[in-house]
Amino acid sequence: MAPRTIKSMARGYALPTWLKWVYLGFVAVLVPTYAWWYGLANFLWFSNVALLLGLLGVWLENRRLLSTQLISTLVPETVWIVGFVGGLLRGGHPPLGVTAYMFDAEIPLFIRTLSLYHLVLPWLLLWLVWRLGYDRQALWYWIPAGWAILLVTYFASSPERNINFVFGPGYEVQDVIPAWAWLLVLFICVALLWGATHLLILKALAWLRRRAV
Repeated sequence: MAPRTIKSMARGYALPTWLKWVYLGFVAVLVPTYAWWYGLANFLWFSNVALLLGLLGVWLENRRLLSTQLISTLVPETVWIVGFVGGLLRGGHPPLGVTAYMFDAEIPLFIRTLSLYHLVLPWLLLWLVWRLGYDRQALWYWIPAGWAILLVTYFASSPERNINFVFGPGYEVQDVIPAWAWLLVLFICVALLWGATHLLILKALAWLRRRAV
């Protein structure tokens, strides 16, 4: 049985071939560059996971895979965009620490330029699921997958990096509650965030369909 989806006005059209190759070319440059500068653990960030799984979803034209990554990144990437734009407007002093690295002169400009994919990724994923259809079941596939990524991040990364904030909020390692309790809190928070994002996506796609009629 085919997965239940929110079908778009563009249903039935394959994704452009040029998009697939441009996406692949970009990732082919980013992956070895990031691995050299940041290390392999950096790919555990949900944004980087979405970039890589999004590439697979584009080539397979898999709406479920793309839908899960839209759920994962729509809100956090929007926050990243706000933080980055705020940093530009404030002369290199971002209001949110999550984008501080984009204004760090010690990081090569080329690597920071590659990170500009954050500006594009959420809107690209939104367009892709509008074109292919949104999978209503994606949330229930993503929650356990996302939790698994958090567990891997906890055991495979370091508190100094605090990837996906598995050691504490922001970039600080918390010591107020036991580590297992913080992970439990994090699991609950991200599940609630993803659930809210799922509902937001349904409303956004419904609005886009009405506008397209």
